[in-house]
Amino acid sequence: MLNINMQQHKPLRELVYEELRLLIMTGKIKPGTRMMEIDLAESMGVSRTPVREAIRQLEKDGLVTIEPRKGAYVSDISPQDLDNMLVVREPLEGLAAYLATQFMSEEEIEAVKAANDEYEAALRDGDMEKLINMDTHFHNLITQGSHNQYLTDILQDLQEQVLRFRYIYFKSNKRAEDVVNEHRMILNALKSGNAEDARKFSIEHIVNLRESITKEDDFHGKKKA
Repeated sequence: MLNINMQQHKPLRELVYEELRLLIMTGKIKPGTRMMEIDLAESMGVSRTPVREAIRQLEKDGLVTIEPRKGAYVSDISPQDLDNMLVVREPLEGLAAYLATQFMSEEEIEAVKAANDEYEAALRDGDMEKLINMDTHFHNLITQGSHNQYLTDILQDLQEQVLRFRYIYFKSNKRAEDVVNEHRMILNALKSGNAEDARKFSIEHIVNLRESITKEDDFHGKKKA
């Protein structure tokens, strides 16, 4: 039986949706997998109705594709999908860091440092789950530090979309190690109050990620010839 916490005071369809979404985002249900209502309902210990409703919501999220007379499948992902997201993230991350340098309190900057320290500890320990969580947290803290709710809402939505890719591109330990230095440069710019450097290093961080993705033939580590 899949891990559904029935003690949570939420509708069953929402619990099923959250669990399936997590499994897709973390790659435990892989792209191209057929979402069989009967099998999923049995494994989760629920009826088919909340599973059906969850699959429809996942389709709206772009995580599932429903094909007439064929059924529902986990949506495929590609380097181009990620690149398209990062093209949008690139200037917005730079803007968030630029504004954060002007508006973040010392306590907020310390929280960013703590997130990066935790990221580095996770890298040393080989803790992929924590590594990804801390990378996401690092960027979210800077976004929130911009004190611009419109920008925060846009970037956090993009962060959720990118989360699915993080479990794939962080399989490359080299990329995970490169992030350490890039995070430190952003953090140092925040500490020194240099808004232009904060913007520049944040943009470079995304550019480097885009470049690392284009070097892959696919998301399984097979290099281009």
